[in-house]
Amino acid sequence: MRYRPPSGTRTEPPPADDAAAWITGAAPDTWFTEPPEVVVDRDEILIWGRVPTPELGADAAEADRAAAHAGRIHQFREDTRDDRIRIARQVEHRYQRKVSWGIRCGDTNELFTHLSAPVMTRLRQPERQVLDTLVDAGVARSRSEALAWCVRLVGEHSDDWLTELRQALTQVETLRRRGPAAPTAD
Repeated sequence: MRYRPPSGTRTEPPPADDAAAWITGAAPDTWFTEPPEVVVDRDEILIWGRVPTPELGADAAEADRAAAHAGRIHQFREDTRDDRIRIARQVEHRYQRKVSWGIRCGDTNELFTHLSAPVMTRLRQPERQVLDTLVDAGVARSRSEALAWCVRLVGEHSDDWLTELRQALTQVETLRRRGPAAPTAD
């Protein structure tokens, strides 16, 4: 009989250290102008690809450039749908995470269907009041959206610190995997 963890217990997905390389190998060479950027967390793998920028004249208006970028992204999405679904299923099976796709064209970024994971948190009244103020001010429609807004704001203003923290965590994970050498029997 196969072991099943107790209900409500979360098992960690397998490591995805090689996900970027695997996805780069699985995606057709004609899709992107550079290797895709792959962002992994324990719930989702987000694949960002850059497509060629449409050629417009030097005198093209900014609105025309934005429309051309949006059109290129839309066409890529339609043309690659079946192949992206096939690759996503393979990635989901291999790494046990949902897969989302995002496309960049020029300075336009568009994220296709992506995971919106519920997060459990316990907030005391002062923190709830902050969220309620954001809702009352019309910054967010709900406490959940207000919390997401706060997280994005911290992420934008703490990018360097968060980058350093992620690098430190990567080093900790590397050291944890190496572990101490097993004692030898004398």
